[in-house]
Amino acid sequence: MAELKKVDIDASWYKLLKEEFEAAYFSQIKSFLVEEMNHGKTIFPPGKKIFNAFDSTPVDKVKVVILGQDPYHNYGEAMGLCFSVPKGIRVPPSLKNIFKEIQRDLGIPPPDHGDLSFWASQGVFLLNAMLTVEQKKAGSHKKIGWQEFTDAVIKKLSDEKEGLVFLLWGNFARSKKDLIDEMKHYVLEARHPSPLAGGAFSGCGHFSKANELLESQGKTPIVWELL
Repeated sequence: MAELKKVDIDASWYKLLKEEFEAAYFSQIKSFLVEEMNHGKTIFPPGKKIFNAFDSTPVDKVKVVILGQDPYHNYGEAMGLCFSVPKGIRVPPSLKNIFKEIQRDLGIPPPDHGDLSFWASQGVFLLNAMLTVEQKKAGSHKKIGWQEFTDAVIKKLSDEKEGLVFLLWGNFARSKKDLIDEMKHYVLEARHPSPLAGGAFSGCGHFSKANELLESQGKTPIVWELL
C-alpha cells in the first residue's frame, strides 16, 4: 500500500499530520487494507486517490470544509472527494440535491457532471470521515481507524486555522461539531442532501452564506458553478 506513505500526500498536510501518520492506529489501517487486497477484495477509491482531498486542497488553501461519511462503493464512482464523482459517471442523488440547492440559492443551473475538483482547487476541502470502503459494502471501513484520523484532521484545522466555514450536513457530520472551535470558525448546519431526508436540505442557503462569510473576512468567494 505504497500510496499511504509520505511521498504520496501533499507536503503541507504531511507536516500538519505527521504524528497521526506515525501513530499505531494508522499502521493498523495500512495493514488492514493490505490484508483485504491480498484476499482479493476491491477497495475504493483507487490507492492513488485515497488522499485526493488533501492533494487537491493544501492546508494553506482551505477556506470551506464539507464533511461526508464514506466513499461511494460502486465501481468508478469514488474519487477521494466527498460527494464527487468523475466526469462520465451518473450524478448520485445526494449530489443532484446539492446542485438543486445551488440553483435555488444562487441561480446556477446544475452541471452535466458531478466532478467537484474545481471546488477543491478553490479551497473547498471535501473530506470523507472514512477514506476507503469495500466494493458494494457501504460503511464497511467505518471501524478500521479512519475516523480517528479524520477527527484529528478536523481538530488540527480548527486549531491551526481561523475563519474557516464548516458545512455540516446530516446527523453524522453534525456529530463532528465538538471538534471545531466556534470562537474561531463558522459552522453551518443542515439536514443531509440525501433524498431520504425528504427534501429538508432545500432552503439551507449554505452556498451564498459561505461566500458571505468568506467575503466578510476579505477572502475570495467560491465559484460554485461547475463547467
